Amino acid sequence: MIEISPEILTIIMLGGILVGVLTGYTLAFVIGTLALAVGYTVWGNAILSLLYDRAYGLLTNYILLAIPLFVFMGIMLERSGIAGKMYDVLYLWLGGLRGGLAITTVLVGTIVAACVGIITASVSMLALVALPSMIRRDYDKALASGSVCAGGTLGILIPPSIMLVVYGPMAAISVGKLFMGAFIPGFVLSGLYVTYIALRCFFQPKIAPPVSVEERAVPFIKKTAMLITSLFPPAILVLSVLGVIFLGIAPPTEAAGMGAFVATLLAIAYRKFSWRVLKETSLDTLRVSCFVYLMGIMAYSFVGVFIGAGCGDVMRELILSTPGGRWGPFAAIMFICFILGFFIDWMGIVFIMVPIVTPIGASLGLDPVWFAMMICINLQMSFMTPPFAVSIFVCRGAAAPELGVTMGDIIRGSFPFVGLIIIALGLCVAFPELILWLPSRMIK
Repeated sequence: MIEISPEILTIIMLGGILVGVLTGYTLAFVIGTLALAVGYTVWGNAILSLLYDRAYGLLTNYILLAIPLFVFMGIMLERSGIAGKMYDVLYLWLGGLRGGLAITTVLVGTIVAACVGIITASVSMLALVALPSMIRRDYDKALASGSVCAGGTLGILIPPSIMLVVYGPMAAISVGKLFMGAFIPGFVLSGLYVTYIALRCFFQPKIAPPVSVEERAVPFIKKTAMLITSLFPPAILVLSVLGVIFLGIAPPTEAAGMGAFVATLLAIAYRKFSWRVLKETSLDTLRVSCFVYLMGIMAYSFVGVFIGAGCGDVMRELILSTPGGRWGPFAAIMFICFILGFFIDWMGIVFIMVPIVTPIGASLGLDPVWFAMMICINLQMSFMTPPFAVSIFVCRGAAAPELGVTMGDIIRGSFPFVGLIIIALGLCVAFPELILWLPSRMIK
């Protein structure tokens, strides 16, 4: 065992993450190795017992059982074809507007977000369903791909979200309250996206021409019936999951089980269910869930060493020394999360940063649910800020080559939506009830 000051250990552990990520190694292995190496240096063989306890504690956390259930629900719903049906209907209603297809893309992304809490599923669905339709009608490629990325990214914020399921146990906050707190900010973001698209297309009409009348020549009654039938299944799913949480009937884990069951029923109703689909969905669920749990174990161990070695106190003193009252340290935390989003995926940030900054937020007198949601809204930007921009890479990979959409188009189209997320953060600071009102109305 070697005695090292907490300040030096803080530099070693945080600097080690940056160096490890830049070298291309998987984040889970980087932070796991750092936890083992630093822990052994400081405590010797006792680190093995600490790492075992941390891993066992995370794996036996009852709330985190909701992760594979929500993942299964999202993947099964993706295979049901529900997004394509909603897009076809909203296309008839909004296609006549300049930018109508891009607005439709964001609205479908918002509805899908309330059913699918997985970014890769949401963005790939929109890229396959909406992007070809926009590009074939001479939409600006940047606007079209940006709409796909922004609309799809809402899936990680609007419940049921895997991010919120992970965040709750890390910060000792009710996942149900986080779900309710995320609803209004998610819809505010969606509204900002739609407003931006509408205004930009109003001033630049050539970038998003309206769909011809002939293509939309469907009787009003038929369009209305199609709209109702396309929105009814997602409404049932949302009520089966979030309704039971809001009404106090069941906690998130049981609600996730209900959601997985209803998603399977919807796949059967849409005639998309088969044993092959069930097998592939189960295997995909296993892969995603194992990745989340592996990341969680390694990060949870890293945080245990980081806090146990006194590094958490160093970070606390450094952040609290920021001038500006309580808003100075809060702005520093927001900035750190924003910068980390360029290099680390959301899971790493949540698993590592949340246990460290949550006590700081409490000492600043900030409401824990509000503080948590501000970080989650902030992390929306990490999906659209290269070099580590999941939404951008998923959109690029899912876009058909014949569409001619380049990485530059997607990045250029995503940046305005990053600015809109910053505006949403400002609105939530000015009007905290946007986050806190719905959780306060939950039935306990």
